[in-house]
Amino acid sequence: MRRLLAATAAALSAAALIAFPGHATAAPSPLPDFDFSACPAPPANADPGTWRCEAFVSQGVLTIGDREIPLGEMRLTFSEGKVAGKYAQVFGELRHAPARIHGAFGASLQLKYGGYSDFQSNDERRGELDLYAALRHPLLPKECAVGTLADPLHSVVKDDPAVPFEVISQNPTTVKFGVVDSRLALPRTTGCGRLAPVADQLLGLPSPSGKNTFKQVTYVQFKPL
Repeated sequence: MRRLLAATAAALSAAALIAFPGHATAAPSPLPDFDFSACPAPPANADPGTWRCEAFVSQGVLTIGDREIPLGEMRLTFSEGKVAGKYAQVFGELRHAPARIHGAFGASLQLKYGGYSDFQSNDERRGELDLYAALRHPLLPKECAVGTLADPLHSVVKDDPAVPFEVISQNPTTVKFGVVDSRLALPRTTGCGRLAPVADQLLGLPSPSGKNTFKQVTYVQFKPL
């Protein structure tokens, strides 16, 4: 997230230059509640004073072909800083309540962490995250999912121009931005038993890269560790 922090600093400096007394400003965006309880502690050999936790609160939408699935709220935490002068990060937690899939007879989808993340953004992308989607329904086995922990979906998100970067608060530092993954590939379901063909047909799976989009509007708040 070093690019994000640099952009934040630049935006705050610009805001300080133009925020004269009496100057009208737009109403601030509504803020979610941020939860830092799942922030991972810095490694034992962390460089002192360099670590912070980032708490994400996102609203997501997954589009599979022509089917749009509102995902609702997703929460994610991770910590970042330096070890021996080099950038390092530690993943905390991904939380997502099951989201109802409209037109799927009461089935829902719940995103789970797939075991890999990289939030050090660069000129090519904002970050990367492995995940899988558990499918919930009384008739489906509990193992029914799109992707698995052993073979997860790999999402690479880029900045979404429709939701530009915005500084919401200077103290504590809070920002808002949008990201999109338009190259996400979705395989057939696994672990769904005899209902696998039905689940695949309802969701339009498999769906190759280029046919799907994963969009998020994200608020991030930073907390020094």
